[in-house]
Amino acid sequence: MSRTSLTTEQISEAYHDLDTRPTLEVVQTLVDDQLQALQAVQKALPQIAQAVEQATARLQEGGRLIYVGAGTSGRLGQLDAAELPPTFSWPPERALACMAGGREAFWRAVEGAEDDFAAGERDLQALGVASRDVVIAIAASGTTPYPLGALAAARQVGALTIGMANNPHTPLVQQSQVGIVLETGPEVISGSTRLKAGTAQKIALNAFSTALMVRLGKVYGNLMVDVQATNAKLRSRAVRLVVAATGATEPQAQAAVAACQYQVKTAIVMLCKGLDAEAAQALLAQAGGNVRQALAL
Repeated sequence: MSRTSLTTEQISEAYHDLDTRPTLEVVQTLVDDQLQALQAVQKALPQIAQAVEQATARLQEGGRLIYVGAGTSGRLGQLDAAELPPTFSWPPERALACMAGGREAFWRAVEGAEDDFAAGERDLQALGVASRDVVIAIAASGTTPYPLGALAAARQVGALTIGMANNPHTPLVQQSQVGIVLETGPEVISGSTRLKAGTAQKIALNAFSTALMVRLGKVYGNLMVDVQATNAKLRSRAVRLVVAATGATEPQAQAAVAACQYQVKTAIVMLCKGLDAEAAQALLAQAGGNVRQALAL
């Protein structure tokens, strides 16, 4: 597939005079164009939901999330992986990211690294990718060799492969078990896929990983009950979450979270079932960490 056929690489005639426009109009143009990112994600909702359902099964077997990409796409994958442990207490060793060019490329572009198909294969193999893992390969073009190499390694061992691209009918989408197309079209700045293409990827990744955590019991109702309360702000949030979930008074909630090292799930079960911290933790373990199921026991 030639780059000239990729919509993300096309030059839009609508903005040929961008550099002559007043600053406010330039900013307005850039912001307005982002609306297409949301529209692109909305069209891909069935595929994102399919990815969540298939990934849930793998992760329930102990699998890992492995994000792969280059440039903006790689950095967005790293961001999604990095935010899961503090938000949902997801084990950091089960949310990994591979970036074309290595760790240095997260902060500084490593030219040409994205063109190395073999490096994508090697990086996945070095992680010991296995059949229960979920590999999310991201590339605006859908043709980038590095994530395609990673997909090849993932397919060899039977891992679940999810491809996310901003162009349809591209190898990344076609070579994945679940292909997610976020068709955002030409950028205001021609070829600068850090703009709406990147925005669409960020929205889609947010939706994918958050829905995945909901399915895995990391959310009770719409409450973030697996948050790691590692600072004053989050400890205060933990108390508010327990109050919201149980109807307890703030002093009661404060006492409960203090008794279980600010584990929101445990405090909810303690208050709702009239248990101490140890018994509540045992009940949660029996329910696989799912608050709703624990309360039904």
